[in-house]
Parts: sequence; structure tokens; C-alpha cells
Amino acid sequence: MSKPITLSNGKEWKTQKAAEVHFRGILHAYENGDIISDLDHHDDLVALLERYDNAITKTTSKIGCGIDHFERRLNANVGYATPSFWVVRTDGTATDFSFYTALKGEPKPRSQEFIDACRAAVAADLRRAKDTHFKLHADANGQILCDLSDEPISPENAHLDHAYPTFGVMVVMFRAAQGWHDTIPDGILTPSQDAQTTTKFADPDTATKFREFHRRGAKLRVISRRANLSKAASQRAPKIKRPVTL
Repeated sequence: MSKPITLSNGKEWKTQKAAEVHFRGILHAYENGDIISDLDHHDDLVALLERYDNAITKTTSKIGCGIDHFERRLNANVGYATPSFWVVRTDGTATDFSFYTALKGEPKPRSQEFIDACRAAVAADLRRAKDTHFKLHADANGQILCDLSDEPISPENAHLDHAYPTFGVMVVMFRAAQGWHDTIPDGILTPSQDAQTTTKFADPDTATKFREFHRRGAKLRVISRRANLSKAASQRAPKIKRPVTL
């Protein structure tokens, strides 16, 4: 049963889901680069960040020397970008924070951080493979056929899918190959720090090892982002009509 969420400013929601809807609404009330100007919104974010710091004590405080204001910024990673809340402190330093993590009240599992590092290691490879696939196979309208439905799709509506094994399974296989199936050793992942929007491998050699492991084992295809992700997930070892080369 979902527990209610109560913040230090007195705001309360019956479920975490309801609180997520509230803060997502605040995020989407602003454009990238905007200061969170509404005083109620600012107050809610202050209380949320207090919850974050109280729950997640093994990383550097997000509040730090004090809060000056909040902004909505675009977290740009290789191949994708997502809007996020950023706190700007009184000394001018700034960092992003996840309202999902703050509401959950516990840090992201180490296993999930490892997956994030793996995704970061191959993000540029995947982006390049998708772009090359479209350049080689797109029609006069810049579209290719979805590998599941055969419908024409553009790059914006296309998803580069790990047909088999799934990306998650590849990560598990890589961990086992490194002898890290049960425990991820200290020093493998970058520690939390200001403005770090995703966890990465601390050692470039580990990132290179995963890139090579991924290149040898990934079976990729392009499918419709809109309609076919759930269907793709149900297939165990599908026949790929138009494979994507890394």
C-alpha cells in the first residue's frame, strides 16, 4: 500500500503518484531556462529538497550553503535530453535533482546506477548507428520501415530497440563476466556530485570494455516509438528484418 507523502511545509498527498503529478505539473509550467517564480512552487521545492537531503545522506547535500532559487533546465546527455529542476545556491553553485528520488525518499539502487553507466558508455554508439541506418535505408521522405509493423517511420518517431538480448540482460551478462554479479566494487561508478546528470564509469577502461561487449552482442532494430515498444518486449528472440549495425 502506498504511503502518504508529507513535506515540511505542510503539503500532503495520499500517494507518491499524486505527489509526482503535482511536481511534474510544476516542472511543465515553465520553459527551459526559466526561474521558478511562483512563490508556492518555490516553497514546495524547498520542502522537497529538504526531504531529499534528509533521506539521502551518503551524497553531497543538494541544499548546501543555502537556496537562492530554482530553475527548469534541460539535462543534455548523449542522444537525448530531459527537463529537470535545478537548485541555484546562494554562492552561485548549482545542481540538478530528481523529484522522483526525493519523493521516494531513498537513493537510486546501485544496480540501476550501473545500468545508467552502461547506457552512458554506449549512447554515442547507438546514436551514430541509428543515424547511419537512416542515411543508408531511408526513402525520399526520410523514412524507413518499422521492423515490427512495416509502417513508415521518421527518426523522431523511431526507437532503436535491443531485440535480443535486451539491454538489461546484456548488463547482467557483463557484470557476471567481470565477476561483479553479486556486488559492484567501490570505485567503478562515479560518485554523486553537482551537475552530474547521469552516473558513468569512473574508469574509462571499464566503459571501453562494455562498449566492446555491447558491440559484439547487441542485436538491434528500429521500431516505432509510438506503438510497438510493448509488443517488442513480449518477443523472446524475434527475427530481425532490417538489422542495425553498430
